[in-house]
Amino acid sequence: MQYFQTRFLEEADQFIAGLDPKAARKVFYNIDLAEQSNDPQLFKKLQKDIWEFRTRFKGVQIRLLAFWDKDKQAETLVFATHGFIKKVDRVPANEIDRAINIRKKYFENKLKK
Repeated sequence: MQYFQTRFLEEADQFIAGLDPKAARKVFYNIDLAEQSNDPQLFKKLQKDIWEFRTRFKGVQIRLLAFWDKDKQAETLVFATHGFIKKVDRVPANEIDRAINIRKKYFENKLKK
């Protein structure tokens, strides 16, 4: 069963494109798994509206921050905002703020359509 579908916004796409190809494959593999298992080891809530996709590859912590868009009953989408390599235990506040701002812009643009 698929719980949600993932879409990648521009910054997330660029981040993944810049990864080592094997690391990128692992990120996509984990996201695919998360879509079907809802496993908090792979996809975890950070705060009210921001979640993170979690991947560890060769000891490196790769993170993609994301938010949900559940407007339509038909499909549940998760949008990956951007990615970064995590160097400390906690997700840096500026990365969460960045995801919040991208989410805000996304919904503002969506309302205009």
